[in-house]
Amino acid sequence: MWIKQIHKFDFLVSLYIFCVLVSELMGAKTVPLCTLFGVPYAASVALFVLPFTFSVNDIITEVHGKERARSVIRSGLLIIFFLFLFTLLATQLPPSKRFAASEPAYDLIFGFSMRMSFASLVAFALAELLDVYIFVKIRALLGKKKLWLRNNASNFIAQFIDTTVFIFLAFYAFDKSFSVNTTFLFGLIMPYWILKCCMSIIETPLVYIGVSWLKGKGKEELHHES
Repeated sequence: MWIKQIHKFDFLVSLYIFCVLVSELMGAKTVPLCTLFGVPYAASVALFVLPFTFSVNDIITEVHGKERARSVIRSGLLIIFFLFLFTLLATQLPPSKRFAASEPAYDLIFGFSMRMSFASLVAFALAELLDVYIFVKIRALLGKKKLWLRNNASNFIAQFIDTTVFIFLAFYAFDKSFSVNTTFLFGLIMPYWILKCCMSIIETPLVYIGVSWLKGKGKEELHHES
């Protein structure tokens, strides 16, 4: 089958870029998640794909090293930057007569995504590179054992930075005081970060599977390194 001819590393990079693009293009939509103590919580649909970028980072770092992972991250940053520039161009170009009726909705959706893209670009750069840095430091300290620990520890810290920076840049209201903004934004940050941490824990078996798959190892050797 043709799918067997896809190089493993190429697939991981494609998955990484897919998650980045979906988060940028569709992440503005929020969906209800749960109600705690009478307070309803919602989250961006990006929650279902963005944590995978951290898992892919860890898989690539574990198998190919930090420099290869950083190269993939830089590629992701360029994709976000290119998307930002093209969105700016596309929303400024005049519509054809056939599309004129849809232009306001088009500009509203993609114009809103421009601030999101900028916020995501900054948060993404800080968090993804920090994720690799912490992962490598823990591996240097503990060796190849406890992949689950370095995967989750690096993800928890990096995703807190990602969530905090992104929400402050994307949703800070300049017409309100800093204290009002801080109270409101941390009300978004904490539950959203906890959800990301839960996603990281859920994805931990996928990191083991991904490392084993990328290395081409058997179950016995993977279990031995755990």
